[in-house]
Amino acid sequence: MGVSDLRRARFGRLVRRALADLPPTFGERMRNVEIVVEDDPDPARCEPGQTLLGLYEGVPLTDRWGGEPYLPDRITIYRRPIEAMSTSPRMQAKIVRDTVVHEVAHHFGISDARLSELGLGDG
Repeated sequence: MGVSDLRRARFGRLVRRALADLPPTFGERMRNVEIVVEDDPDPARCEPGQTLLGLYEGVPLTDRWGGEPYLPDRITIYRRPIEAMSTSPRMQAKIVRDTVVHEVAHHFGISDARLSELGLGDG
């Protein structure tokens, strides 16, 4: 197992821990959501000067109508941009947690403006 494989495994544990630490009411309501870790975001998704740490793709629960079939939502957490922000394992864990909370909030229909009001606007 190479260094990058160990880093990926450690980072995956950080994401799983962040998900496990969500309040139970959120975890219970998250269905049909794929959570993945990728090394880097697609550059086409990033605006100039932007660092993309995570991405929610799907239809927020607040925009769904009963009975309609939906593809699984997808939350992607990007490893390298987060690791580049800090070499401290504690700080990386905090950034991962904040990013996971931010993207999960989008799944529940919480806007970027509301996330900023809640102090979670930079994930």
